[in-house]
Amino acid sequence: VQLQASGGGLVQAGGSLRLSCAASGSISGINFMGWYRQTLGKQRELVAAFTRGGTTNYADSVKGRFTISRDNAENTVYLQMDSLKPEDTAIYYCTAVANGLVTWGQGTLVTVSS
Repeated sequence: VQLQASGGGLVQAGGSLRLSCAASGSISGINFMGWYRQTLGKQRELVAAFTRGGTTNYADSVKGRFTISRDNAENTVYLQMDSLKPEDTAIYYCTAVANGLVTWGQGTLVTVSS
């Protein structure tokens, strides 16, 4: 599986951004796909993801503000981020698990100014 992420940038607090992650390759075996984020000196944390069966998981800190969605025809997962806060500033990584193998996309930087 290969992942191509896009959509980061600079936004003011209260603004919105949408991240995209397009999967290619052996995608039929994907049973987990979503987004993590990481800031300097901290561990990578789950933001939102689709898990087996299509259920969604969200970090408590983003519930009600972020929405994960997918376009199966385009093999793409989106992360709509609304009401952004400065503490959402991080590098966001798309990830997928297929047949037991974890793949990470390149990170995309999201910066939220106060």
